[in-house]
Amino acid sequence: MKFCANCGAQVVQRVPPGDTLTRWVCDHCGEIHYQNPKLVIGTVPEHEGKLLLCRRAIEPRYGYWTLPAGFMENDETTAQAALRETLEEAGAAVELQEPFTLISVPRVNQVHLFYRARLRSLDYKPGEETLEIALVEEAKIPWQDIAFRTVAFTLKHWFEDRSRGNYQFHAADLQ
Repeated sequence: MKFCANCGAQVVQRVPPGDTLTRWVCDHCGEIHYQNPKLVIGTVPEHEGKLLLCRRAIEPRYGYWTLPAGFMENDETTAQAALRETLEEAGAAVELQEPFTLISVPRVNQVHLFYRARLRSLDYKPGEETLEIALVEEAKIPWQDIAFRTVAFTLKHWFEDRSRGNYQFHAADLQ
């Protein structure tokens, strides 16, 4: 960051009074520019034991498989973000269930939250950021081509929980 979004003056990095972390501060107007982790919200869409996966049409990880997910927008809840991202990425309407995984990824300043979900219908289609979509059974999951560790973590726990017949909430920190 070079300039204040409030007044346009140059900013400096320092610990503001009453804080403990270095922030971008505008000495002209006093604005403190906080930079916080971004939330990535998505779903684990299921139909008859199979999961809906999306093959990415964008970087990072172009061509790799993922769950429908993306960045949460201002003025929406996590549930609204999950529904919107699933519709945008996979053209799929889902019935949202409980939060399933919450994964902190401090290396990239992100927190990923995935909800369990059931497909409302088999009427889905790739969105702008998706090359193709597949409804995949466990034996056909392309583990070597999964885009992100958070998605692999979520898929692994979903199948483990299903085999036990009891879905639980899972949290982790991935470096």
